[in-house]
Amino acid sequence: MTAFNLTPSDPSTFILMGIPGLEDTHMWISIPFTMIYITGLLENFMLLFVVSKEQTLHKPMYLLLCMLALTDITTSTSVVPKALCIFWFDLKTITVRGCLTQSFFLPLVAVMHSNILVTMAFDRYVAICNPLRYTIILTKGRVAMLGLLGLIKSVLFVLPLPLLLTRLPFCANHIIPHTHCEPIAVAKISCGDIRVNSMYGLVILFLIIGLDPMLIALSYGLIIRAVLRISSNEVHQKALNTCTAHICVILIYYTPGFFSSLAHHFGQGIAPHVHIILGDLYLLIPPMLNPIIYGIKTKELRDKLCKYTCRW
Repeated sequence: MTAFNLTPSDPSTFILMGIPGLEDTHMWISIPFTMIYITGLLENFMLLFVVSKEQTLHKPMYLLLCMLALTDITTSTSVVPKALCIFWFDLKTITVRGCLTQSFFLPLVAVMHSNILVTMAFDRYVAICNPLRYTIILTKGRVAMLGLLGLIKSVLFVLPLPLLLTRLPFCANHIIPHTHCEPIAVAKISCGDIRVNSMYGLVILFLIIGLDPMLIALSYGLIIRAVLRISSNEVHQKALNTCTAHICVILIYYTPGFFSSLAHHFGQGIAPHVHIILGDLYLLIPPMLNPIIYGIKTKELRDKLCKYTCRW
């Protein structure tokens, strides 16, 4: 793998500072970090276990939920273990390869997560607007194909981010004021021209919180139009119940992501620790809340979860 253009003094490592300005409270900050991380892992692994065991849940909607759970697990696991090493043991160094890996996988999973939410919106559109052909249009094979296409698209869009980092020169400053190697945070400590990095970061930002939400809004616009043509209140309520969980997950994912990304690109007047806390919450909160939302709002899944949890 291509190395960063570092100075000879320490050509193989960077230093992650954690949350600058709050170093004295790192140990306290690690407590909610750990609790949220472990809770999210347990919830998502439980979801994967239940769906894999129950044949009645082998449907497109739940397969998409499993994909979402896998991205959630990958997101938090890419960040939290290293952050806890910083908070607990003051182990702040990270290799160039490790930094490049984080700079690739974090945006990759973010784009993949957004792709899955778009596919889930399409799934709800077909289920409500064309229910008789739902099982024909969305087979398990087609859902898997959509997932694969989403992964390929994510790799193609995100791969330039770490490649652009390798072209930057890094002079005396190898200190990254963050808990992880976010591409724009790494680029900002370079002594070279980062305009291309910043521009491409905005392209990814537009893809995640611009284009994809527009496609989701289009799906829900078509759903609302179809439902309003039916006078039955029962149909209206059923459609609302079907979509509520997905809408909540969308808001939880895109809202903090939107503000976190804007803060990194345009919020020069915002305190650094606010940037970092926003970024970390964006990576930690959705993986913990997504299984809870779907477990509460989806009766079929809730019943199956109770079947296993009540034994323990």
